[in-house]
Amino acid sequence: MPKTDRLFRLLHLIRGLRPPVTAARLAAAMEVSERTIYRDIDSLRAAGARIEGAAGLGYTMVEDPALPPQTFTQIEIEALTLGLADVTQRGDSDLAQAASDALVKILATLPERQQRQAMHAVNLVQRLITPATPTIDMTLLREAMWAEEALDIGYRDLKQDRTRRRIYPLALSYHDRSVMLLAWCCKRQDFRSFHVTRIEGYQRTGESFRPRRVTLLRDFLEKLRLRDQACLADLA
Repeated sequence: MPKTDRLFRLLHLIRGLRPPVTAARLAAAMEVSERTIYRDIDSLRAAGARIEGAAGLGYTMVEDPALPPQTFTQIEIEALTLGLADVTQRGDSDLAQAASDALVKILATLPERQQRQAMHAVNLVQRLITPATPTIDMTLLREAMWAEEALDIGYRDLKQDRTRRRIYPLALSYHDRSVMLLAWCCKRQDFRSFHVTRIEGYQRTGESFRPRRVTLLRDFLEKLRLRDQACLADLA
């Protein structure tokens, strides 16, 4: 691989992997020696990249607005425009507006040739069915998840029974016809998926579940994966 391509690939990995990323991990991903990684990091720093860290500690990319704008391949541009277009159709109003604004910001940083590619992307989104409109403020719900804060919610289940319960909101899952809130239910002491259209109000509690969030979400996603595998096996 030419050195220029290798440096761009290294920069991409440092940006994308969970920091701090070690030289050993970078070397394995790049299929080069750790000594090469050290030399390439020195080259990137000399070119103006703000990479913090040292050998044995790992590296973190500090984005600098003075650096040249990020460039994308044509297929990466197609992926970005396709994904953001899907969000504008499937997301609530705030999320859809955020996707539209993000695309404008991304296009503004691209060279003119790549701006033209984005304006004439060949991959389009056309969804005839969109999730039902949520009846709660999704922005406030996302803020509670970002803050990793427990919520007290009112919920109406499929049998129309109403309950009050405290939950740890973990993630929002977008399906063809619905948006589901994945959460740990303190009342049931188990994972639950709540239809956001059936949540009848919620209140932030100030209770943090930050130490548990990563483990809970990983376990929930693994449970969903095993359930889906079992369903596919039954169908087969």
